[in-house]
Amino acid sequence: MTPTIQPLPGQTAKGIALLVAGVAVFSVQDMILKLLSGAYPLHQAMVLRSLTAIPFLLLLVHRDGGLNRLFTPGTRAMIGRGLVMFAAYTAYYLALAALPMATTVALYFSAPLFITILSVFFLSEKVGPRRWLALLAGFAGVLIMVRPGGDLFDWAALLPVLSGLAYAISMISARRLGQTETAAALAFWGNAVFLAAALALSALLGTGHYADEAHPSLAFLLRGWVMPTPFDLMLMMSCGVIAALGLTLLTQAYRISEASVVTPFEYTGLLWSVIYGWIFWRQWPGPLDWLGIAVIVGAGLFILWREAATTRQ
Repeated sequence: MTPTIQPLPGQTAKGIALLVAGVAVFSVQDMILKLLSGAYPLHQAMVLRSLTAIPFLLLLVHRDGGLNRLFTPGTRAMIGRGLVMFAAYTAYYLALAALPMATTVALYFSAPLFITILSVFFLSEKVGPRRWLALLAGFAGVLIMVRPGGDLFDWAALLPVLSGLAYAISMISARRLGQTETAAALAFWGNAVFLAAALALSALLGTGHYADEAHPSLAFLLRGWVMPTPFDLMLMMSCGVIAALGLTLLTQAYRISEASVVTPFEYTGLLWSVIYGWIFWRQWPGPLDWLGIAVIVGAGLFILWREAATTRQ
């Protein structure tokens, strides 16, 4: 979410650098979770990640208005938003287990398309014909990549699209909550919900009674807890540090720069997904995948540009 603090003059280049660094940091988390998805359950990784992130997030809350900012009239709404975020990231991580990283990230970037649609109904924002055409083009790109009904269709391709929709809902909520709540408080309650929900899943699925190895996504969700090696335990816990560090970098980027300027650089996450996908899994997008990526990114960038132009007017 975009913090409510006004951007500082003359800090554009620094803001872009911080955002690119934050996206790169979060891309490492994606790579780690995909590496772990073949041997451990997602809920186990989430529990360890969330526990590790707590002290770092408490420090951020303390620096961003004090711990009293955690308990406000908007606390219930922040917890509700945390549940939506949990659904968004659970779907995203399950997709990572079955799909190439570049495909998962590209389909997840359908989120700006959903945000634009939801803003019309819930924020009464006006969307012109050009942005509607960009939306149609963006969803055409999604269809190109998902290829429903084709021989190569995998139902897991629907998960990052679902993730993008849930993320869009959380961002619409953040636009309202951001008027009264701090970014650090939103992040803390999001992490708290992650921990509670992951513990609930672990209590239900941790014994491995429902384990199903027939599909990578189902295996990542239903697999029972496994005693991790010291190295794998370090990887899981590092995700908590990565989340806190990435949040700090992104928050600072939006603090000192205009959102309309730095937001397009979030698409650099696609670059990292292609690089990691090739290095660790020798996965390279095919021609249709590149076409879908180009259409989704182009539509998203156009929508961001039009939104910024409308805001300036």
